[in-house]
Amino acid sequence: MTPVSSHSPLGQSPLRTVQVLGGGNAGSSAHVRSLASGLVARGVRVVVCAPVEADHLYDFTGAGAEHVHVPRSSDPGSVAALRAACTGADLVHAHGLHASFRAVLALSGRRTPLVVTWHDRAHAEGARAHLVRLLERRVVKAASVVLGTTSALVDRARRTGARDARLAAAALPVRRGERDETELPAPKVRAELGATGRPLLMAVGSLERHRGYDVLLDASRAWRGLDPVPLVVIAGEGSLRAELQRRIEDEELPVRLIGRRDDVGELLAAADLALLPSRWESRSVLAQEALHARVPLVATAVGGVPELVGDAAELVPYGDPEALADAVVRLLEDPERRELLRERGVRQAATWPTEDETVAQVLSVYDELTQHRPLI
Repeated sequence: MTPVSSHSPLGQSPLRTVQVLGGGNAGSSAHVRSLASGLVARGVRVVVCAPVEADHLYDFTGAGAEHVHVPRSSDPGSVAALRAACTGADLVHAHGLHASFRAVLALSGRRTPLVVTWHDRAHAEGARAHLVRLLERRVVKAASVVLGTTSALVDRARRTGARDARLAAAALPVRRGERDETELPAPKVRAELGATGRPLLMAVGSLERHRGYDVLLDASRAWRGLDPVPLVVIAGEGSLRAELQRRIEDEELPVRLIGRRDDVGELLAAADLALLPSRWESRSVLAQEALHARVPLVATAVGGVPELVGDAAELVPYGDPEALADAVVRLLEDPERRELLRERGVRQAATWPTEDETVAQVLSVYDELTQHRPLI
């Protein structure tokens, strides 16, 4: 990347952008951190509006951005705080449905261009699903441009009424460690998890219904007959923790819940397989990290997963524990297949956009929407 002193035509002040985050999604937060760093390096002024804890985790200020604490959407003062932060902005870029809806409210009556990125589909059922659809419609009709990280999200935005929806596959900063299967992978991590001398199967993500962990627990019954018995480790927290833990104990399943972790890269590098049993995923963080780390992946063929991984993973239908169990057993028994998936994973990951390319694409959208800014 070549930093420039000021990303603006002669006679114009530097472009001032506001990035809006809800603060709850790791993928979008990491993307905004990467985006902020790249934009600042190009002379763009960046303000990140997010809960203070998000800045502690992702260090937006360390990337050169200004951080403004904006409470989560449940706080009645969040829209007012966001409206104040957006005063004087040349462009506002909101990430995720709830952050985008707050941005729409905050910009009401103003002509500030709004860019919205959909990183994932909002998960809701029943009456809440109807509310989500209403929010989506309000957001896409107000947005100047909607960016979707997968083709499915772009199509969804267009069906919902977006006037301009484009594919913008966001790069995610990931650890790119490689390992040789002939070497003992991360023995200390495996010992800590209780996976010494047995296969380690790693899943990462919030303990919520759409993650498909109930199906994963069903599949794990089949692995109890293997020798040695694989250990499934799930890193994440959520509303289903007590329910899943009860099942693990009552059915004596070879599964451990280890809570939210900040060393996912190390955990994944220690695993024999990565598992993604979700009902829906867009541009899955786990899938990207697994392929970069050369860890064979078994995933459900849902959402943006097939588009993301190509032929570099074993894909199974969602909600089919037998298919998931069989795919894992086959991979554990076939080192040549595992090595083939590693090689394919490296090739597939090389086709994904770099952080630099992601910043350049987003900046081209900003330029398009702000080209008629007044001279100073």
